[in-house]
Amino acid sequence: MNPHFTFLDGTVLAVYFLAVLWVGFSFRRKSASVDGYTAAGRNLPGLVTGLSILGTYVSSISFLALPGAAYGGNWNAFVFSLSLPFATFIAVFWFLPFYRGSGYISAYQHLEARFGSWARIYASVCYLLTQMARMGAVMYLMALPISILLGWDIRVIILITGASVTAYTFFGGLAAVIWTDAVQTVILVVGALVCATVMVFSLPEGLPQLFEIAAAENKFSLGSFGPSLIESTFWVTLVYGLVINLQNFGIDQNYVQRYLASRSDSEARKSVWFGGLMYLPVSAIFFFIGTALYAYYTALPEGLPDRFREEGQADSVFPWFIISVLPPGVTGLLIAAVFAAAMSTVSTSLNSSATILFNDFYKRFVQPDATEERSMFVVRGVTLVWGALGTGIALAMIEVASALDAWWTLAGIFGGGMLGLFLLGLISPRTGGRAALVGVAAGVAVILWMTLSPGWEALPDMLQSPFHRFLVIVFGTATILMTGFLATWFFNRNGTPKEN
Repeated sequence: MNPHFTFLDGTVLAVYFLAVLWVGFSFRRKSASVDGYTAAGRNLPGLVTGLSILGTYVSSISFLALPGAAYGGNWNAFVFSLSLPFATFIAVFWFLPFYRGSGYISAYQHLEARFGSWARIYASVCYLLTQMARMGAVMYLMALPISILLGWDIRVIILITGASVTAYTFFGGLAAVIWTDAVQTVILVVGALVCATVMVFSLPEGLPQLFEIAAAENKFSLGSFGPSLIESTFWVTLVYGLVINLQNFGIDQNYVQRYLASRSDSEARKSVWFGGLMYLPVSAIFFFIGTALYAYYTALPEGLPDRFREEGQADSVFPWFIISVLPPGVTGLLIAAVFAAAMSTVSTSLNSSATILFNDFYKRFVQPDATEERSMFVVRGVTLVWGALGTGIALAMIEVASALDAWWTLAGIFGGGMLGLFLLGLISPRTGGRAALVGVAAGVAVILWMTLSPGWEALPDMLQSPFHRFLVIVFGTATILMTGFLATWFFNRNGTPKEN
């Protein structure tokens, strides 16, 4: 046990876990039906749902990686957040009315009516694989620094997190997920503000010293404004952020369920505006923390052990500050915030995956006329199984650390194909199943080439992708759209009705 982690900190952390489990259990009656379990009875206030959307954005990866990015580099990654207002506008006036008007609880049900059963199955499978990867990666990346700093066995941390999230999601359904997300998001933001304040007031010369040190090292830079496509310039990051955020709002089951959970269209719009726009200042706080960390340990270098100065350790500097500098009780609160970021993300993925497995597979292919009692048995059983699988993947990453990059690579491949297919269906009403399939095949081929070819020694240099990895999903989505349009023209070139 780390001597900086006191009995008071442990008490704060224990109270947090018990409170989360209590919230989940308290919503068990409201989640006794399938609609209650997967859509929270469609009766939640917009502010609570908006906090949940915000919490979905701020995972444990963001909680640790954003300060790490600013500490080790600059504010280039913040440009991702600058794309959110535009993506939020599109979501409010396009995606949200579409899903609330369709009445579909599954984000991919309309793809079957639009392109055929293959499209629904393809998108659902891609989504499930990405969510499984996401759950495992989030729990693993949260547990890794916590285990190092507190001296706890990483397996124990993963098992506690996985069991707790699965338990309150199992009992409380989406209502418990959204309400706990809201509470956990408040903890995240309050904890971040406390950290930023402590850092500033702990500097020998205060805030002016922070800006002086940061300015000298160009820490507030948003990246190059040049035309290069091989580095993360301002424009590359901005376009990447726009496409990713359109994917989140447009085709991610996590967000679709929140659109439907709000009690009215106006409350749903309020939730999307709040969740989307609030991430801009919240992410700025985390980037400021990273810059403040750099200034703090530049001014007080004796406070940072040498092992944290090694390359690749930037993400561990913020947890070290939490455990070594913050006063007792506050340390426990911030560690709870790290857990909160992970649990918010995992619970969201868990409930949405159970919803997809039930609606797109069990109800579609196994028992379409299942009774309410049978349906609840299945959806809760799937929640348990999926929670165990996600926890198992997190545990597997301990032994095979390189698997983490492979999982996120696959997530990018699947995600690009999903967004392009969705946008093709909305933008081009004459596009049918065959043209869409051609577009997806071409887009996935481009994504695979851009993802796997760099550094592949068997390929000549001229055949390897020279583009920055942020552009994989951008070019992949654009390829699906352009190829889909061309295939539509080809299949309909004689003026025949839309092909099927």
